[in-house]
Amino acid sequence: MDETVGRAHPEPWNRGKLVGQKAPFKLKEIWAIRVRLQLFRGARDLALFELGIDSKLRACDLVRLKVRDICHCDRVAARAIVMQQKTSRSVQFEITESTREAVAAWIKEAGLRSEDYLFPSRLHESLHLSTRQYAHIVDSWVEEIGLDPADYGTHSMRRTKASLIYRRTKNLRAVQLLFETATYCPRTSGRRTDPLSVSSAVR
Repeated sequence: MDETVGRAHPEPWNRGKLVGQKAPFKLKEIWAIRVRLQLFRGARDLALFELGIDSKLRACDLVRLKVRDICHCDRVAARAIVMQQKTSRSVQFEITESTREAVAAWIKEAGLRSEDYLFPSRLHESLHLSTRQYAHIVDSWVEEIGLDPADYGTHSMRRTKASLIYRRTKNLRAVQLLFETATYCPRTSGRRTDPLSVSSAVR
């Protein structure tokens, strides 16, 4: 008898879910989440949120950050360079003062050392937060300010800062440089110069 007969098929991960590009957070939503984290969630979630916005890193790279990746001696650096797991390319990002303060407070509270993961998992079998855990945490932030988690996700964190900069400057080149990754827009009849490289995360 064929062993595959009667074998249950695993349920698709996206069954019954809305999938596709997630919306970036607006400025008022950033402040709403930030205030709730400051009041109710504690140092880890605030540091995770602030660094997620500033770094624009994919979830897989953010959860694998170590203290030494963003700290020089005992101080959180103003800039950091991280090798991206997906592209094997380095990306540089600025760490704002408010984020440095939040991360420093978390490191002190958790007693983290230079070689430790910045966001250790609370599960014994994992050394750091998993991307799934991170996704659940982001969903909880979204729900707490009255938004639909189906419309937002970890990629919202990655897209937010670039979206805010583009709304303010309308400068696609500046946004592309933030991500250090590019695809090319097709030439149009009205464009006389070479195609402008534009981050796929913005498109």
